[in-house]
Amino acid sequence: MPRPKTKAELQAAASENYEKLNKMIENMSTAELSTPFDFSDDEKKTEAHWARDKNLRDVLVHLYEWQLLLLKWIPANLNGENIPFLPPPYNWKTYGDMNVEIWEKHQDTPLEKAKQMLDDTHDQVIKLIGDFDDGELFEKKHYSWTGSSNLGSYFISVTSSHYDWAMKKLKAHKRKVAG
Repeated sequence: MPRPKTKAELQAAASENYEKLNKMIENMSTAELSTPFDFSDDEKKTEAHWARDKNLRDVLVHLYEWQLLLLKWIPANLNGENIPFLPPPYNWKTYGDMNVEIWEKHQDTPLEKAKQMLDDTHDQVIKLIGDFDDGELFEKKHYSWTGSSNLGSYFISVTSSHYDWAMKKLKAHKRKVAG
């Protein structure tokens, strides 16, 4: 699916990829769910997240927390608070540390709760998309607080693109478990 350029495309991409992710999760075997993620023997998987996330719960809470960032950031900025997308002390060079903090925060979160939390934030994000028109979403610098980007890019990042990331990770895990 090409990168969304309209509100309708954005809503469709987010919803379709979320549905694909959920189908993939529903089809995970007991072995796939109970075997810890381990990509340490794959020299191509060098990004920190390949070592960080150890199970499905870790992936789901990661998605959930990034959606919470968006759900806090947009209303705050629309109300004139002018807060950055990434909470201090993090920035785009140090967000990996934030991701580790997210991972640590949720080590006692049960998988079923993680699924429900993500369902809730996904629904909230889809609803929030509905509050904007194409210009507000895709015109660069429409809002000063989006920097040189557009609001739609942030929605894409925490929905369809992030769901693609999660599915790639789950597919790699399924291949490893299958041997």
